[in-house]
Amino acid sequence: MGDKANTTPGAAGRAMAADRPASVRNVVLVGHSGAGKTTLVEALALTAGAVNRAGRVEDGGTVSDYDEIEHRQHRSVQLSLVPVEQDGVKINLLDTPGYADFVGELRAGLRAADAALFVVSASDGVDGSTRMVWDECAAVGMPRAIVITHLEAARSDFDEMTRTCAEAFGADDPDAVLPLYLPLHGPEGPDGHAPVTGLMGLLTQKLFDYSSGERKESEPAPEQLTRIEEARNRLIEGIIAESEDETLMDRYLGGERIGLDTLVRDLEQAVARGTFFPVLAAAPATDGARQGLGTVELLELVTGGFPTPLEREAPAVSTLDGKPREVTPCDPDGPLVAEVVKTASDPYVGRISLVRVFSGTLRPDETVHVSGHGLTDRGHEDHDVDERIGALSVPFGKQQRPLAHCIAGDLACVAKLNRAETGDTLSAKDDPLLMEPWEMPDPLLPLAIQAHSKPDEDKLSQGLARLVAEDPTMRLEQNQDTHQVVLWCLGEAHADVALERLRSRYGVQVDVVPHKVALRETFAGRSAGRGRHVKQSGGHGQYAICEIEVEPLPGGSGIEFVDKVVGGAVPRQFIPSVEKGIRAQAAKGVSAGHPLIDVRVTLLDGKAHSVDSSDAAFQTAGALALREAARDATIHLLEPVAEVTVLVGDDYVGAVMSDLSGRRGRVLGTEQTVGGRTLVRAEVPEIEIGRYAIDLRSLSHGTASFSRSYARHEPMPPQVAAKVREQADDAP
Repeated sequence: MGDKANTTPGAAGRAMAADRPASVRNVVLVGHSGAGKTTLVEALALTAGAVNRAGRVEDGGTVSDYDEIEHRQHRSVQLSLVPVEQDGVKINLLDTPGYADFVGELRAGLRAADAALFVVSASDGVDGSTRMVWDECAAVGMPRAIVITHLEAARSDFDEMTRTCAEAFGADDPDAVLPLYLPLHGPEGPDGHAPVTGLMGLLTQKLFDYSSGERKESEPAPEQLTRIEEARNRLIEGIIAESEDETLMDRYLGGERIGLDTLVRDLEQAVARGTFFPVLAAAPATDGARQGLGTVELLELVTGGFPTPLEREAPAVSTLDGKPREVTPCDPDGPLVAEVVKTASDPYVGRISLVRVFSGTLRPDETVHVSGHGLTDRGHEDHDVDERIGALSVPFGKQQRPLAHCIAGDLACVAKLNRAETGDTLSAKDDPLLMEPWEMPDPLLPLAIQAHSKPDEDKLSQGLARLVAEDPTMRLEQNQDTHQVVLWCLGEAHADVALERLRSRYGVQVDVVPHKVALRETFAGRSAGRGRHVKQSGGHGQYAICEIEVEPLPGGSGIEFVDKVVGGAVPRQFIPSVEKGIRAQAAKGVSAGHPLIDVRVTLLDGKAHSVDSSDAAFQTAGALALREAARDATIHLLEPVAEVTVLVGDDYVGAVMSDLSGRRGRVLGTEQTVGGRTLVRAEVPEIEIGRYAIDLRSLSHGTASFSRSYARHEPMPPQVAAKVREQADDAP
């Protein structure tokens, strides 16, 4: 699964199987690219003893992104599971990519998790996309904590970063975003920067020094106590404000000293309810160290403050015919309900599915029912089948450790589910069920491809099918108008990874070609044409003459054929032949090779021969007549126009509207929405928004999203049409 932890030599062959949901924590790490999520996962794995001090295992692997694509791009591109054990609790750490192109992997991680760690770089701050994910978590009440990284960077300031997080994430209640620890600084270096060597616990009023490579506890000095006291009082007030004990605030304000056990209990409850969001600091272990800064405190928060799967409300479940089905949440003895949250291919094992079990218990070698939502509009095969699953395992770097079972609330990798795709439901074969799907972003960047060679052409179809089966944010289109194979992606990085996987995993080399938009043609006014097909070359000849008139019709009318022949000039049996020839020529186009639409063609007259006339001859004559009519008429090129809806922050509304106008768009209106965002509606020619997914992200600094839908075809401006015709003439 592209996972990022390896076991120590002493743990070889062993995998922890959770025996009860209460001993499981599912945590997703969220943050922008470069914030340090993967590094933090490695540090937590080291502290929890999942890896040795060097971060290496017996196979020489390292605790890092091991996928070759991730090595080359120096960033995560897929969801990864890293299970660790701490104090008898199995923690499933779900590392997600931070780059916007891989938001589908992020959404899958949010689906599989019960709580989120928002990783924020002290040197980069909080970006717009991270705020958007925070809002998504808030909408479903997911518990969250904030981890500040990169405190070793020059000019990093923990206090300032905490204030920034409170402003970004605590709009409703800034006092709900507060630190649990303050950084402990060592002596200043030559550059004037004092490194962070430990933490000061606000509730315990203890110092935790990591400078030796291991956490050591001590008492604070008097001057340190003064700094702790102010932050501690604010923290206590924030915890008490979220307490379920309504008398606690009155007692605190009355001067009563609230016990540490009470504060810790209320803190953990507030975090688990998603009403209080603690801020912590973390850093990877230095060379030879056993523990990274803040990792012990972070694991304590996860095990004590984050909710168990029992506390999560599971997604809605129904029978295959859509009837709601009540399922006891997270019951290991209940009916099997599990979901594929990630699909990957292993060159040795085959397809591997990362599965979250919401009810029941999954066991190796049992037969399950696989139910899909039929994303046929995205090129995904519809399916509803029984499959025998293979071995269960948990990932440790490049290896998979066998698992005896997977209970409700836990995660596992399942081998040999050959038909299951991301988002599918696994249930008992005699009690098939279907889970409500999670929302996936629409891929809006087209990538037209063709096989590089004949051997590649033979493997292309299967390779593409496997690619879209793994990634539901990718849509495969076989465009019947342009005769192109189009992969719709989320962005350039997403497209690059798709091409690389086609090459490296499935051995298919493809070429990227310019994406074509489905244009149309129509007549601007009335025109007449005469089709004469007369040939004599011995034996039966060919004889057919027809005269037609063409006139434009309103948009959406298609091709209308009218017979006004009188006196039998064209025999009745050949009139359908004329129509067939006209329609065939219309499909090929009459000007630039695009289908002709929205015209009425009237057959007025013609001539036939008693011997040489035939169905084929009159088809040819009909096509010739239409072509002649087009030569004497003005032909409009029609381009598809899309209705575009852009959701953008108020700061960027002007820039977005100006950009849309520069794309020959017509802004239809704007609408204010919640959270300081505006909905902009416009109509834009599709030929102008081929790369809009990339351009909008750049324009709005990653804070805007858009959707598009076909509206209609309308005439292209003459200067644009002339350029399209020139390109058509120059094409080989």
